[in-house]
Amino acid sequence: MSKALVLGGQTGLLGQSLVHILTENAWEVTTLGRQDGNLLDMDFLHEQITQKAPDVIFNTIAWTQVDDAEEHEDEALLWNRGLPQAIASIIKGTETLLVHYSTDFVFPGDTTRAYKEDDPTRPLSVYGSSKLAGEQALLGTIPDQCCILRTAWLFGPWRKNFITTILNLCSQRETINVVHDQTGCPTYTPDLARWSMLIAEKKATGIFHAANGGHASWCEFASEAASLAGKSCRVEPITSADWPQKATRPTYSVLDTSKLAACIGETPRPWPQALREYIFTYLPPSQE
Repeated sequence: MSKALVLGGQTGLLGQSLVHILTENAWEVTTLGRQDGNLLDMDFLHEQITQKAPDVIFNTIAWTQVDDAEEHEDEALLWNRGLPQAIASIIKGTETLLVHYSTDFVFPGDTTRAYKEDDPTRPLSVYGSSKLAGEQALLGTIPDQCCILRTAWLFGPWRKNFITTILNLCSQRETINVVHDQTGCPTYTPDLARWSMLIAEKKATGIFHAANGGHASWCEFASEAASLAGKSCRVEPITSADWPQKATRPTYSVLDTSKLAACIGETPRPWPQALREYIFTYLPPSQE
């Protein structure tokens, strides 16, 4: 039996899925979150990791408020670079593997083909820059003990996400407007959790892109969810200029997952299939 420590496992969107899939597969799982203490306090973090003595740490905790990061760069860096750097310094030289999550926002989105792991990075936002800094800190400290999974557009059970927001709006309005000129990879958290487990079992290290198959615009993603849930509201496409935000998003940030598929021995299923499972398995009738 392997021992896992899931940072963010009690309340996080991905963290809860990780706890579920790992427990289901007979891992011994403990969690650690902001509610347990100051994770940015080195002494506290060191004590917690040492006491729990995990074989694998899954770090799902990050500053994920993309627009707020533009005005809180120091705080974003503390969580997105400082925390993984601290974990790395604690486990360096041990047998512990760190599985850490990064983002498609490390890319500029100025291409029309899916990004591979070794493509040049050039974040357009503070959030993307802080996540890239976290990657670089890990690879510079524990290159043989870390696996970095870049992912995107998370949705899944047990916590509010883009899909629940869209379906709630569809229940209240006849028409909703959703951006159509940003294209990426919707990713189902139970699937991402399972791939993470398989990666950890193989003790793989380095950078992997992890997302469901296919790609979509936010508008197409929302439209498919509304259709599956039987909502009668219209989902109208708008441009990013019609929905101004503080942080610049990449226009095209589709991730090539062939390296992941080769490692785990399976191709990630298409996002519409995963979305169907989510809506019909997890969402209550009021949200369907």
